[in-house]
Amino acid sequence: MRTLTTLLLAALLLPVAVHAQGRPFQLEGLQGGSLSPADLAQGVVIVVVWASWSPHCRNIEARVEALANRWGSQARVIMVNFQEDRSEAEAFLGSRKSQVPVYLDTTGGFSKQYSVTNLPGLLIFKDGNTAFSGKLSRDPNSIISQTLG
Repeated sequence: MRTLTTLLLAALLLPVAVHAQGRPFQLEGLQGGSLSPADLAQGVVIVVVWASWSPHCRNIEARVEALANRWGSQARVIMVNFQEDRSEAEAFLGSRKSQVPVYLDTTGGFSKQYSVTNLPGLLIFKDGNTAFSGKLSRDPNSIISQTLG
């Protein structure tokens, strides 16, 4: 009975401990909706972090669309705009309709939490765990392939 009580108590406290490790966030989506830690905990999620002011992000849409076309059957591909407001992100993206959801990290908290230090940044999550964090290279397919392995 004592073992059962201990197991039940551990099961109740585990979500609290896991939640305390990663700060909660809620990023607003340009197309509606939002992004939260629960969204990153479901399967594989490829996140590209970008900003319109970064010269390395000028063609970010085409690069992310290519990732979505290549990896979309195995992972959810999303974009997170770094420290810009809605109007700046929308002006950069223009009227183009992307199949990839875009979320706004207006405070930079999401990027800081996941140690994004280069733009464009690449994060790969597997069931809520960060499997890769680094720069989005010119050809990220090998990194993604190795990570998803």
